[in-house]
Amino acid sequence: MDECIFCEIVAGKIPAKKIYEDDDMVAFHDIAPQAPVHFMIIPKKHVDSLAQCGPEEAPVIGRMLAIAGRLAREQGSPDGFRTIINTGRIGRQDVYHLHIHIIGGPNPLGRMLPPASSS
Repeated sequence: MDECIFCEIVAGKIPAKKIYEDDDMVAFHDIAPQAPVHFMIIPKKHVDSLAQCGPEEAPVIGRMLAIAGRLAREQGSPDGFRTIINTGRIGRQDVYHLHIHIIGGPNPLGRMLPPASSS
């Protein structure tokens, strides 16, 4: 994929503060953290978004989710964390390479979304 910043990180062309890497995925700190713990887990294979995933991506997505807890604890979020996968324009996806945000820390996070309006 041309000009995908996450593909450039996978290829080692752009530095990232990595916390985990294996043959299929890499996890690294977000450059604009929203909480004391904020990192992303991405598949090394380029997939635009969760909406484009098929059965062939299931194993790596499952492994990405399965390792999230261990990495969150290691990074300083021992009592829980939030996982976010922004998908497409409506989901406010900024980088079109599937990624899971892991957000947490020592204290509870705020509300994820404001209450829905009753209109």
